[in-house]
Amino acid sequence: MRDRYPAKQTLNSMLKLDASARLRHNTLQHYSQDMVPMKLLIDFLPIVIFFIVYKFAPETVELISPILTPSLEADLAALSPIILATAVLIPATVLQMLYTRWTTGSIEKMQLVTLLLVVVLGGMTVLLQNKAFIQWKPTIVNWLFAAAFWGSQVFTQKSLIERMMGGNLSLPSDVWIKLNYAWVAFFIGSGILNLVVAYQFSEEAWVNFKLFGLLGLTLVFIVVQTLFLQRYIKQEES
Repeated sequence: MRDRYPAKQTLNSMLKLDASARLRHNTLQHYSQDMVPMKLLIDFLPIVIFFIVYKFAPETVELISPILTPSLEADLAALSPIILATAVLIPATVLQMLYTRWTTGSIEKMQLVTLLLVVVLGGMTVLLQNKAFIQWKPTIVNWLFAAAFWGSQVFTQKSLIERMMGGNLSLPSDVWIKLNYAWVAFFIGSGILNLVVAYQFSEEAWVNFKLFGLLGLTLVFIVVQTLFLQRYIKQEES
């Protein structure tokens, strides 16, 4: 029986790719239904930790001060909030991947790419004390997804969106093409918007956008896509 809820199917599919623009290559099929809340928590945990550390940087240093040497505590206290949050994001993402490997038995290629970007760009942010590297990371991830979706349409017989949703939804080939290119445009637009917020607005606005903005945009896009697909779902049911 085909799934009559494309929003749920699309959201599950996007969770295979990224948690917004994390929103990613873990799949809900690895989990039983009662484990989904834990799965979502693990997916978004690194960015939530990043957000909390940024907002409460002095309190974070004070909290862990009992396990720090006085000199290390002073060094951490001297860091700007975004540098400290990035320094915490790196091990949090590594632990997330280790947990995913332990619970699912594998780590997907795009997860590894995301981890590599966090380690490299986050590491450069911390070492060079330059927030631009970590601010570029969502844009690079989104543009990589755009390239993957575009490449699947041009160089293979079946697009990524059809591979993800085709088992639960039957659509004409031209509709699959439109959907796939819609996601390409969405990823490109999200990457551009991330840079606009990063360079035209305050640092705090960008941090808020990184957690709430990108996720909100994805959910809105999924709702719009669902409304678009309703006509085809009704035709299939009839």
